[in-house]
Amino acid sequence: MSHPGLSELDELCVNTIRFLAADGVQKANSGHPGMPIGMAPAAYVLWTKHLKYNPANPLWHNRDRFVLSGGHGSMLLYSLLHLTGYDMSLEDLQNFRQWESKTPGHPEYNPALGVEATTGPLGQGISNAVGMAIAQKYLAEYFNRQGFPVIDYKVYVFAGDGDLEEGVSGEACSLAGHLGLNNLVVVYDDNHISIDGPTELSFTEDRAKRYEAYGWYVQEVDGDGNDMERFEKALINAKSEVERPSIIKLRTHIAYGAPNMQDTAEAHGAPLGDEEIGLMKKQWGWDPFKKFHVPAEVAEHMGQAVERGKKAEAEWGKLFEAYAEKHPKLAKAFADAAEGNLPVKLEEILPVFEAGKAMATRKASGSVLAALMPHLPLVVGGSADLTPSNNTNFPDAGDFQKDTPEGRYIRFGVREHAMGAILNGISVSGLLRAYGGTFLVFSDYMRGAVRVAALSRYPSIFVWTHDSIGIGEDGPTHQPVEHFAALRAMPNLLVFRPADANETAQAWRYALEHRDGPVGLLLTRQGLPVIDQRKFASAANVARGAYILTSRGKPDVILLASGSEVSLALEAAKLLDADGLSPQVVSMPCWKLFDKQDDKYRNSVIPRDVKARVGIEAGVEMGWHKWLGEDGVFVGMSGFGASAPGKKCFEEFGITAENVAAQAKALVKKLQEES
Repeated sequence: MSHPGLSELDELCVNTIRFLAADGVQKANSGHPGMPIGMAPAAYVLWTKHLKYNPANPLWHNRDRFVLSGGHGSMLLYSLLHLTGYDMSLEDLQNFRQWESKTPGHPEYNPALGVEATTGPLGQGISNAVGMAIAQKYLAEYFNRQGFPVIDYKVYVFAGDGDLEEGVSGEACSLAGHLGLNNLVVVYDDNHISIDGPTELSFTEDRAKRYEAYGWYVQEVDGDGNDMERFEKALINAKSEVERPSIIKLRTHIAYGAPNMQDTAEAHGAPLGDEEIGLMKKQWGWDPFKKFHVPAEVAEHMGQAVERGKKAEAEWGKLFEAYAEKHPKLAKAFADAAEGNLPVKLEEILPVFEAGKAMATRKASGSVLAALMPHLPLVVGGSADLTPSNNTNFPDAGDFQKDTPEGRYIRFGVREHAMGAILNGISVSGLLRAYGGTFLVFSDYMRGAVRVAALSRYPSIFVWTHDSIGIGEDGPTHQPVEHFAALRAMPNLLVFRPADANETAQAWRYALEHRDGPVGLLLTRQGLPVIDQRKFASAANVARGAYILTSRGKPDVILLASGSEVSLALEAAKLLDADGLSPQVVSMPCWKLFDKQDDKYRNSVIPRDVKARVGIEAGVEMGWHKWLGEDGVFVGMSGFGASAPGKKCFEEFGITAENVAAQAKALVKKLQEES
């Protein structure tokens, strides 16, 4: 068993990668050894001869990005990180899949450790990489000047059959071809095996022709995944391609060299067993009883990546110093972005909307973008073919296209899931922020990407409009009712449902200043009255998650609402006031932020001793019990909506000021009778 194109030392390094992966899975008694073993030669060639990185500074901005999209093969990445000098010890490899280890079952975003993206949900990684490539294109156009290519990195991906089967990757790769992302190189691990068995059970289209149809440069390397001479030629061709993204279809064999397990479905997701690993080691001339063994010559050879990386970054540093002298404003913008600093104080340019006028919060969002975005050149956005409805574009944005990489507006097409994953890829660029819009009901299509963003704390901004039965005639297929609850249930995702235009502006301010996780903005199609901030509380209180809009002394009843139902609660309060009751209206734009406030503040907004509480929201009740307590009542939805004008829907489902007032009065009376 040899590897054409590799020396004897190279082969020793390849086998070290293979056996570290096999030993790690075996010790954990859990994991996926087959892919790391089959892809070890290609990984070795890429990481030692072509990938640009600095293990001593994994966050170097001009490093190449490597995404292991088939995250189940994580021991391949961890072994590479260890051997090339990252902060990944042999002990870390031995703690694979253990509590609080650096080596979880699937890679989890940690760029300081060399993990560029959270992968595991198949299709996400390769789709993130499309976003990373878009980011590089925009950043290069924005920062680079003649003789100063300060941003010129490439994005490399290892992907498998599962990645190519998932719909999200088809969406993303289609867009990548359209955009001509020639800085993106995918190596497709074509090993013909899936969990169920041979891929021919369910996956038989010609993948090469599919990617050609997407507009990619496709190369095929047949054989057993070990002909590194042919693979490296293909890699060099891919790096040299100037018009298209590249995919190399590399025929490999899962668990290559395992006498009884090669080319079996079992090798995909189960330890090979000590005996099988021993037989594999023996046939390559290794001591079958040595585990996690790294020959000294391998450690020395692959460890040279540290010095190569330091040298590469030092050369770039000199380039940047000269760049800073000639282009000081751009260099400062680069440094500020790297620090996460916005170039302006948002509170100074945030629009303030006049009270009394009716405005849909989606339109208010568009107005906010029009005011802010000219001052935020490192924020890019787009929509999944709903730009006029989402109001996500802004004046002079320009479209990001193959021939106009300076454009700040991305036309994602009808590709919601890809949009979410691409936004995540842009968001981890280290210098750019990204937002994208669609209808709230279609957040279902992008939920996988949203969940990864929340898990990984990517600072992506999701703009979801048409947020309730208020969209009317489009009917229940387009009317979200369970989505508020479903999204609020997701850890780390901040969900804002602003009550009016000024709350929308403050929600945008928070989203742009927040960098510790994703934000979702839930916006209306229908017009809402702009609440008078002189008469009621300031919308700046959005940052506290919930706040009192109006109150007179100790309340008899608390009306709690979000979004479009806040103005309805204010109307109901007038009716209650006329009946001699003292209502307190609370706007709740972001539950998670309110939950983070101290007890004193939360109790001032929702006093514990006031049991009469009414929750009002054009969605399902789930989650409201936390704020309503045992005695509170909920006015909202229990079904999927209907096709009718929005106002009629609100009336028929009882989400009206009159019904809220009636429910509040009945509740106060009931509690008085019980006391």
